[in-house]
Amino acid sequence: TITAMLFLIVGVIYDRAHTRDLNSFGGLALTMPKYTGIMTVAFFAALGLPGLSGFVSELFSFLGAFQVEKLRVITMASTLGIILTAAYMLWTLQRVFLGKVNEKWTAMPDVDGREIFMLVPLAVIVLVLGIYPSFMLNVMTSSVNHLVDVVAKGGAAVALIP
Repeated sequence: TITAMLFLIVGVIYDRAHTRDLNSFGGLALTMPKYTGIMTVAFFAALGLPGLSGFVSELFSFLGAFQVEKLRVITMASTLGIILTAAYMLWTLQRVFLGKVNEKWTAMPDVDGREIFMLVPLAVIVLVLGIYPSFMLNVMTSSVNHLVDVVAKGGAAVALIP
């Protein structure tokens, strides 16, 4: 859902500006406050901020990887990727939305009803799965447990149906 939000958000701005050059934007929070709010939710979810679905996925990925002795060094090294992602997303948020206003984009319209109809449900899913992840985790538990059992037994092939 986070990736879908990010792609839709990029599509919204590209539809209006016909450019992906982040350096050409600035201060969009003043002209597009609803768009900025939705973008902020998507960015923070992608960063893995607690209370959003990205946190749950990152947490379980790291907890699972740390349990495997051979993966600990790789897992610790992968935190560099998280730090770089956070730096890039926060830099983008500051430059594009909170930076100096680019007069070229002052008349750019905020998100319309069609775009809100697509983006708000995704934002709600990101929030709900961040606050109440057990709903989705309960759905996946039996399949994941079966997969773990097959891999733990050294199975060369993974049986998709138990």
